[in-house]
Amino acid sequence: MIYKCRNCGGNAVYSPEKHGMYCPYCDSEGSAERSDESLGELTVCPNCGGEVKVGPHTAASRCPSCDCYLIFNERVEGAYAPRMILPFQLGKEACKLSLRDRFRTFRFAPTGFLSEAKLNAMEGVYVPFWFYDYDTHLEFSGEGTKVRSWNSGDTAYTETSLYDVHRSMDIRFEKIPVDASEQMPDDVMDLVEPYRYEQLQAFDPQFLSGFLAEKYNMPAQDLESRAKQKRDEDAEKLLADTYAGSYLSVKTQQKDLQVRDSQVCYGLLPVWRYQYRYGGKDYPFYVNGQTGKIVGIPPVSTKKVWAYTGTLWACLTAILVLMQMIGSYL
Repeated sequence: MIYKCRNCGGNAVYSPEKHGMYCPYCDSEGSAERSDESLGELTVCPNCGGEVKVGPHTAASRCPSCDCYLIFNERVEGAYAPRMILPFQLGKEACKLSLRDRFRTFRFAPTGFLSEAKLNAMEGVYVPFWFYDYDTHLEFSGEGTKVRSWNSGDTAYTETSLYDVHRSMDIRFEKIPVDASEQMPDDVMDLVEPYRYEQLQAFDPQFLSGFLAEKYNMPAQDLESRAKQKRDEDAEKLLADTYAGSYLSVKTQQKDLQVRDSQVCYGLLPVWRYQYRYGGKDYPFYVNGQTGKIVGIPPVSTKKVWAYTGTLWACLTAILVLMQMIGSYL
């Protein structure tokens, strides 16, 4: 599948800034027309005839010869059809500004770390996610402790009181996200969250034009343990909020979280990925394609560290010499 501009024949892409399809060749909007192509593991670009290598989980890619974006029908339809998608809200230029603003005070980064040439290689990727819903009921029993202290004359008194604590709560969890990509680190994808899910839309393949995308790599049942862990941690926080500040401590006696109903659906979330290599090591950065949240640690240039240390030492030496000269005149 490829989207072409009906005016000039160029590859039309989805523009986060314009919130719609756009042709970067003739600047026309709303002129995209879908052209279906059956694409295999090793295919030929329908635009230029160049060879395009397709990985086992690739759902959308870019032709290395003509930069045309291709969408693989069989990996966005049928069993692999996402129910929903959160389109990119942050374009590449805005992402560049966000990265530069975040690390502008990091004086020890290598000179080319945020160069235009390096940042231009950044890629927007739609990452596959499973979203889990749970309708639950929580029953809790515990023992709460309150302590009161006072003085009477020369005597100090402490009173400890024990209370029965009971909670009965209905909790509805919606869209607990778990990434279904083997290429994306799970801990990093957790850190890139949260997303604002009110901007989720019904899936349309046109959102993929202009970006890379994966289909889910693992079935929902294989990843549900991560969703359950997030669910249980959030339930614990909600429970603690109900008695926070009321007791010095609460000891759990019985806790039972019952799942009355559960559902799961498949969708795609936007992530900008920037890979910087320095000193033989890769430094990956991930940017939430909706909120601009950045996850990544910049490299440290040892040359800049030594230069800074040398400058600082020279300044301190000059100050000491000046103090000695002033002292000799006093």
